[in-house]
Amino acid sequence: MYRYQLKIQLLSDTTFGRGDGVAGLVDQEVEHNAYGFPFLRGRTLKGLLSEECDNLIAVLSDNNTQCYWQKVACAVFGTPGSHLGTMGAVHLGDACLPDDLREAVAYQVQDGILTKTEVLESLTTIRRQTAMNPNGTPEPGSLRSFRVVIRQLHFTAKLYFETNQVKVDGILIPLEEMLSLLAVGALALRHLGSGRNRGRGYIQCTLCDAQGNDLTERYLGDFGTTKEAV
Repeated sequence: MYRYQLKIQLLSDTTFGRGDGVAGLVDQEVEHNAYGFPFLRGRTLKGLLSEECDNLIAVLSDNNTQCYWQKVACAVFGTPGSHLGTMGAVHLGDACLPDDLREAVAYQVQDGILTKTEVLESLTTIRRQTAMNPNGTPEPGSLRSFRVVIRQLHFTAKLYFETNQVKVDGILIPLEEMLSLLAVGALALRHLGSGRNRGRGYIQCTLCDAQGNDLTERYLGDFGTTKEAV
């Protein structure tokens, strides 16, 4: 098994939305676990990465190169309606705060020293916004509140491959080129979460090895090189 990590630093307040709110408190709550720690689901992160990679492949000028890297994307992320034989090679976990922090605080929650609410409130805050009329006054009834994860926190998502090559349409895709695609996708991923088009969720994402060493620059140069697509 080949193990790597995606490291995410929040450069602005971010909402890992879970699709609901808390009556009388917030209209939009963040996704968090039983101990109050916010996290981003791996399935969501994988979808965002796949979208960024598709956008990058679409702007490659050479048709053969573009076709080849589309196959690399299929090897990494799978294809729509994938079955066992066409599933993506990468397995991506939830993006979470550091393990040692979560373990230490979890013990305190279990011992009754801290509560889940106290943990959540220490890592998040509540923001409010309202729609404005053309004349510059607030739109009646438009006030909304949402919880955000505070900036500068670091999250890590573990990812791994079970094999170092994948065959797509008769072509063997090596692990190095799958990592190259993930590296450029990680670098291109600049926003995530709810409200990412309204100033929230600005991030920096990097591809690292299992020990946390940054591999992004190492693999960037391989993306977009001419390949024979057969």
